[in-house]
Amino acid sequence: MRRVRMKIGIIGAGNIGGNLTRRLTALGHDVSVANSRGPHTLTQLAEETGATPVRVEEAARGAEVVVVTVPVKAVPDLPSGLFDEAADGVAVIDTGNYYPRERDGRIAGIEDEGLTESRWTERQIGHPVVKAFNGTYAQDILERPRPAGDPERMALPVAGDDEAAKRKVRELIDELGFDTVDAGGIDESWRQQPGTPVYGLRGGVEAVTKALAEASPERQEAFRG
Repeated sequence: MRRVRMKIGIIGAGNIGGNLTRRLTALGHDVSVANSRGPHTLTQLAEETGATPVRVEEAARGAEVVVVTVPVKAVPDLPSGLFDEAADGVAVIDTGNYYPRERDGRIAGIEDEGLTESRWTERQIGHPVVKAFNGTYAQDILERPRPAGDPERMALPVAGDDEAAKRKVRELIDELGFDTVDAGGIDESWRQQPGTPVYGLRGGVEAVTKALAEASPERQEAFRG
């Protein structure tokens, strides 16, 4: 059965954003990609994939799915009203991870209020998110897709409060060649943050489900600011 072609916006053209652009265009989706440096820096990726390079302000225009894959510290710098012209019911995927010591600096909302990283991101962008791909190796997006039922097929945890958006994201991940495990709502998404058993796990549904259950809400010292 041929999948429905969707309009997808990708904000951030690093390892995850670039490889999602490659895979999603190959699957026939209409992909717009943006980064902080401007469309002129995305010419090579556009020529390789057929994606449309745009300004960040335009990335969500008409999109049914938007992937936000920028450093956590850059989230507050995203334009206000970013999703005003997105399609009704747009699903926003947050791939971000908080690395206070390596990159992001200390973020009070996460450290002091105890917000999950994705709940904090939601508050910054003013739109619900679905947390996915945050613990996935970028190269696996290209190299490890498998057909449904393959014993080697990896599973990815997916968290979010909007069930319709979460379903859309899980269907897209299935199309990309991976199983998914429902990791609960965004307030439960600490289960897949850096330092947890599922983070970076290359396992199937059973292994991912077990790892999520074994997670501790206490942030590891290495991931505290």
